[in-house]
Amino acid sequence: MTPTKKLAVIAMLVAQASVLHFLESLLPNPIPIPGVKLGLANIITLLALLVFDFKTAMQITVLRTILGSLLSGTLFGVGFFMSFSGAIVSTCIMALLIYFGRGSGITAVSVVGAAVHNLAQLVMAALILQFAGIIYYLPFMLLFSVPTGIITGLLVKALIEHTRAMDRYELFFREGQP
Repeated sequence: MTPTKKLAVIAMLVAQASVLHFLESLLPNPIPIPGVKLGLANIITLLALLVFDFKTAMQITVLRTILGSLLSGTLFGVGFFMSFSGAIVSTCIMALLIYFGRGSGITAVSVVGAAVHNLAQLVMAALILQFAGIIYYLPFMLLFSVPTGIITGLLVKALIEHTRAMDRYELFFREGQP
């Protein structure tokens, strides 16, 4: 892929992830437990890990977290640091699973990523609030990591299958005519 084409695709992915991050902040929480979200922007992170490399996925993760928080008005607030830490750590763990766990399916990687995201968020909250007792909230967060991770994983899988079926996968993510 030419550097210009790769930059354009990455820019589109950052924009899509930022919009998903922002739109999710506008949605009412369907579950009456604070902090439980679908993690729609993680769709783009997982997609980037699968079609690009770790460095590219991390760039997208950092940029989408910053831009999404800027759009939702939470930049440099407690929520930003929790989201940022969760996104960075989960991207690293998902990359390790993809690299070392060749037999791991997309959905399994996504579920682990969601669980790690929640764990990292709670650790960051404990550090910021200087209250270790918040870790007792972890079982509730992990309980919701499974369905949200499954949803994200299935959406990524469907997205990849759809782009391949429409003969767009090579056009967008590999060598091909612009």
